[in-house]
Amino acid sequence: MTITRENFGSFEGKDVHAYTLINASGCKARLITFGARLVEMHAPDKQGRLADIVLGFDNLDRYITTDTYFGATCGRYGNRIREASFALDDQVIQVTGNEAGNHLHGGVRGFDKYVWEAYPNEEENSITFTHLSRSGDEGFPGELLLKAKYVLTDDNRLLITMSGITDAPTILNMVHHSYWNVAGHDSGSLFGQSLKVEADYYTPVDAELLATGEIQSVAGTPFDFREQKRIGQDVRGVENAGAGRLTEEGGGYDHNWVLRSFGPGLNPVATLWDQESGRGIHLKSTEPGVQIYTGGYINASVIGKGDKPYCPYAGVTFETQKFPGSPNLAHFSSSRLNPGEVYTHQMEVQFFAR
Repeated sequence: MTITRENFGSFEGKDVHAYTLINASGCKARLITFGARLVEMHAPDKQGRLADIVLGFDNLDRYITTDTYFGATCGRYGNRIREASFALDDQVIQVTGNEAGNHLHGGVRGFDKYVWEAYPNEEENSITFTHLSRSGDEGFPGELLLKAKYVLTDDNRLLITMSGITDAPTILNMVHHSYWNVAGHDSGSLFGQSLKVEADYYTPVDAELLATGEIQSVAGTPFDFREQKRIGQDVRGVENAGAGRLTEEGGGYDHNWVLRSFGPGLNPVATLWDQESGRGIHLKSTEPGVQIYTGGYINASVIGKGDKPYCPYAGVTFETQKFPGSPNLAHFSSSRLNPGEVYTHQMEVQFFAR
């Protein structure tokens, strides 16, 4: 398939390009080099009608200034680290505290705020983005060579592979941060859409949205999505989802689920489905956890594609990952990366309609 390239603006004197992948079914993924991010994903409904099902913006300036991480490749450490510090080989590492003194998604300038190099491959219908993260970036040790590869297959799957190598011991937990709304990016709240999550346990958080280190059963809680149910069905019972910064209705979900199975190979994570359009996604991953965030911080000041103001709960992220806070919690899955090792994190998004 032919891969098209267009100019998408410039950042710090570097051109930013948009690449479009189209498969034999007409599905279309559009990606930009700023943040190695997905900015459009068009998939068919049960009538075969395409809609763009990821939240995003029409211009680069909004991606530069946003704090939403729409579609981005996040790191070095996706999710939160308490007090922005951790021990590594008996040394205390202090990284950027960009959320109330804690670390979130790579800091003030994580991977999402750089222009990556892009390498299209028409035979694979893929784009591979690369980036060199210098030792000391946002306080992290080790120089990293990173890749984020997107492949759009003819059977309507988007394959995402994030990988990295280091020259010194460090931590790495790359996260893909698209917000999905399978009714269409501009269709409003997704609380009526149904969700199933392949997890029996979750990791609770405190009032700062930081993992407490506990692992609790989802049974009898609002976190029980073992059987398909509406996202909004039990949302008012969710505690510690807004950290005092959201509306009286609460912030919805922003928590990590402990997946039943993970790597090697792709394992089931979640299914999101919209009854009216019939459009849905099946998600698989190699990672042990998934942070599900229902977009409670979004409001009408966030102007999306087509100059459409977004609303709270306009999209949901599925951030497959190591468990949040893992650098300080030894019983959580390790995010350490040593020289000679290869970090590899795979995701598969299967688009379907029924």
